[in-house]
Amino acid sequence: MNLVLLGPPGSGKGTQAKRVAQRRDLQHLATGDMLRAAIESGSALGRSVRAIMDSGALVPDDTIIALIRGWIRRRASGSGFILDGFPRTVAQAQALDHLLTETGAELDVVIELEVDETALIDRLSGRFSCANCGASYHQRTHQPQVEGVCDICGSNDLVCRPDDRPEAVRTRLEVYRRQTAPLLPYYGTRHILQKVNGMAGIDAVTSQIETILNAVMPLPG
Repeated sequence: MNLVLLGPPGSGKGTQAKRVAQRRDLQHLATGDMLRAAIESGSALGRSVRAIMDSGALVPDDTIIALIRGWIRRRASGSGFILDGFPRTVAQAQALDHLLTETGAELDVVIELEVDETALIDRLSGRFSCANCGASYHQRTHQPQVEGVCDICGSNDLVCRPDDRPEAVRTRLEVYRRQTAPLLPYYGTRHILQKVNGMAGIDAVTSQIETILNAVMPLPG
């Protein structure tokens, strides 16, 4: 099974993708993680990506597509996958179609997590994380047990990413509406687009997704 999860920043794509990948033994590609790895490398590409992401804008298609092409070609032959954060534009979707055709694969389903933008801004703008281990926290809903100290690794290096500040969040949502929303009719005309309520609890969203996936390819037993 090959699938794509769509939704604006903070809609829970990453959490749901990890759950689905584990349950269905799929390879999970999160382009956000891939881009952050490029930033951490300190390369010229990484520095360019950092500036773009800090502003809340989208990384250019040619950069993303080149990274995805390499991943698709390296993945285990015949293994299913779930894409989280790609494609983000119609041009990327068309490029993905071409890449999959090259390898004899196709998308089985595209799932959009629908959310309320006002609630999403509140959810995103309160986030911070541990720079050492990546553990996530929130100013209002998930503070570390000891202020300023990571629960997981004990680091004192807790930071708010520039692209999670309120002004950057608003920019990211506006960019999503403008560039990513056209993907909905693109996949809708192919009858592989499904929608779930992304504002429901995490388990409820997972259940909605599993209902859709079971209709396409039921799990054994």
